[in-house]
Amino acid sequence: MLGQPPARLTVEQAAWVLNCQVHDIPVLVAARLLRPLGNPASNATKFFATAELVEQARDRAWLAKVTNAVSLHWKEKNARKAANQPRELPAANLAGEQLVVSLSA
Repeated sequence: MLGQPPARLTVEQAAWVLNCQVHDIPVLVAARLLRPLGNPASNATKFFATAELVEQARDRAWLAKVTNAVSLHWKEKNARKAANQPRELPAANLAGEQLVVSLSA
C-alpha cells in the first residue's frame, strides 16, 4: 500500500485534488456535487473517498458543474453583500457643506 494515495481525503486534500479553495468545498457539498463519507455532524471533520473524487475529476461535465456552482455561490454572496451596503451620501454633504438641524419644538 506504500506509494498509494490515502483512501480518504480531508477537505484540504480534496480541495488540492480539485484545484479549488478550501472554502469552496462546503459550497460543493451544499450543491450535492461532493459527498462526504458517512454522516458527519455539521461541525465534524469531513472525509471524501479518494477513488470517487479522482473519478469525478476526470469528468469534464462534472467539472463544469463544479465551476458553475462555485461561481454562482460567490456571485450571489457578493450581491447580498452589496445589497446590505449603505448608500453613499449625496455629494453636497461630502463637499463640506454643513447640515442645520432645528431642535425647537
